[in-house]
Amino acid sequence: MTILPIAYWGDIEYFARLVRSGGECVIDIREHYIKRSLRNRTEIMTANGTMPLSVCLQHADRPRTPVCDVRIDYSKRWQHQHWTAICSAYRSSPYFDMIADRIARFYEREWKYLVDYDLEIIRETLSLLNIEPQFSLSEAYVEPQEGACDLRPKKRETPFDAPRYFQLFSDRMPFAPNLSMLDLLMCEGTSTADVLGNCRL
Repeated sequence: MTILPIAYWGDIEYFARLVRSGGECVIDIREHYIKRSLRNRTEIMTANGTMPLSVCLQHADRPRTPVCDVRIDYSKRWQHQHWTAICSAYRSSPYFDMIADRIARFYEREWKYLVDYDLEIIRETLSLLNIEPQFSLSEAYVEPQEGACDLRPKKRETPFDAPRYFQLFSDRMPFAPNLSMLDLLMCEGTSTADVLGNCRL
């Protein structure tokens, strides 16, 4: 079994495990929210190196808040900032024009809860890959069983090393192995599923 948290443009390992779980994957929406994690953060490649993007949240510092109850904060212009950063970073990428219209909506309207926003992004990512979603949502906190792959801890036991693929700015920046799926989609487009299939899990 694979146990995943919700994720804001989850990284390459996240989606490799999601699409290769054989349908035995549960996204835990009943766990407690963990600050500064992939639940509301992602990392893209820019001309100046990697850049973290964080969704602003309301009362995210309250302890033991179920992730399904966490609300998004729109008092700051984070949507505009994220979309500007994504366009600046990837406008010259091979697949920007093919993908941009599909993802722009995540920066044009508002979602009340982080869980709904993240799940919609996950479903859209799978749709871009022409992959049917094969995961369930938890109804209670998921206790990890022996042998389960659990990506909920903030620090993973072993670092993930994605197969090399074309990255923008590779002439001046070292390869970054586990960026946001946005990076892989923008750079590899229709070959993204092949890269995920070649990940060593």
